Amino acid sequence: MTIRVLLADDQALIRTGLRGIIESVPDLEVVAEAASGREAVRLARSARADVVLMDIRMPEVDGLQATQLITADEDLAGVRVLILTTFELDEYVLGALRAGASGFLGKGATPTELIEAIRTVANGDALLSGKATRALIARFLTSGDPAPPPDTTVLDVLTDREREVLALVALGLSNDDIATRLHLAPSTAKTHVNRAMAKLGARDRAQLVVVAYQSGLVRPGDATP
Repeated sequence: MTIRVLLADDQALIRTGLRGIIESVPDLEVVAEAASGREAVRLARSARADVVLMDIRMPEVDGLQATQLITADEDLAGVRVLILTTFELDEYVLGALRAGASGFLGKGATPTELIEAIRTVANGDALLSGKATRALIARFLTSGDPAPPPDTTVLDVLTDREREVLALVALGLSNDDIATRLHLAPSTAKTHVNRAMAKLGARDRAQLVVVAYQSGLVRPGDATP
């Protein structure tokens, strides 16, 4: 199955480079290019892409706003947004994740990392497993204006096992890692993750990570037990 990719970046040279990398493998195809966030939203609706590779800083409508518009559109529920950022500590990254993006990738990534990142989010997984990414989320959840007290009631819909699984997802464990840690079959771990997503209204694992931090289930500095 070919993964259809929409490129959204205001620099033509960067789009050309990304296209060359993406189309060097048989299972990825660039179906459209956008030079602004507004155009990205329009093309996401018409080109029916599976993944939008979204730059943050663009004219008219920036990548964060465009992500919000795409992920809020019920007709685009299957579209995943992968944020491209020049700096991996971009102040807008957490906002993009909250808006529904499935992860982020630094522009310094290798071609192989880019290809694997697109495949990862297309499969419904989050590009959030690395220690550096968890640290980034924790940093922005605790920076700036004082945050409101964690809303633990949002987790009331989960079973104890689902809360346990959610915490491990937020700490970066894969389904296989969770299965090993909790002595479960991998398929059972995946089922718990999927149920947690459904109950919490999360699009994917990226949203689960954000909910885990915002609810206080996982706190900055927590380490995998």
